[in-house]
Amino acid sequence: MNIGEALRWARQQLSGNPHGAVDSEHLLCHVLQSPPLRLITDPGQQLSTQQEQQFALLISQRQQGVPVAYLTGTRGFWSLELEVNQHSLIPRPDTELLVSLALEKISAAMRIADLGTGSGAIALALVAERKDIRVVATDYSAKALQLAQSNARQNKLPVQFVRGQWLEAFQAESLDMIVSNPPYIRADDPHLLHGDLRFEPLSALVSGVDGLDDIRQIVRQAATVLRPSGWLMIEHGYEQSAAVQALFSQHDFTDIQPFQDYGQQDRVVIGRRHS
Repeated sequence: MNIGEALRWARQQLSGNPHGAVDSEHLLCHVLQSPPLRLITDPGQQLSTQQEQQFALLISQRQQGVPVAYLTGTRGFWSLELEVNQHSLIPRPDTELLVSLALEKISAAMRIADLGTGSGAIALALVAERKDIRVVATDYSAKALQLAQSNARQNKLPVQFVRGQWLEAFQAESLDMIVSNPPYIRADDPHLLHGDLRFEPLSALVSGVDGLDDIRQIVRQAATVLRPSGWLMIEHGYEQSAAVQALFSQHDFTDIQPFQDYGQQDRVVIGRRHS
């Protein structure tokens, strides 16, 4: 097969997927180790037997629902290219909102924690923009931390990594800011049976009957671990904004504000520890 034939075949195989055409191009670029422009400028280029076999395997796995990011092993986030695998969530564009909001509040020499760092996306994006801060990234999963550490090395970004459950590793009034994209999906949410979520680690997705167990713990601990006037920023589900704001209020946070993602869905709540 040449490039044009391979693309036509793949699009047909993935015809039931609304993103099948884009997925086909992305996976073929991965196999060829070439930019997308080559698919347009050189459609007659022949694939080697090995490339054909690799491409066919990837398309077969994509038909079964395996996320493209897991098939290629990478995902772009903010200004970074990150390694991803089945031990962490796939970084999503909506989470870039959390990075933007944090950067608006950051000042020099702040000590910041990224809780449940996964691939390290949030922590590394912050350090990439602000070399004058100290970021500690935590995760309970040792394998997720290994992935995040690998991404830090590859991107040459200085982040400290600590294994632990949320804020248990931190002393009182030791942080200026806490950011987190924790698990927030209900255990019975039907979305868990569809799309990419079927392949991502449940421990990074599900948080009790109402999806708020981990957020409750983070807010409660943050009220002690943050320094006075320190910021807490949490990503949440699109129907959870009011509940998360109420949790902030119950623990005496001030300047509580909700924010919507790029799809106009409620996505992040921020607040400050009382002075």
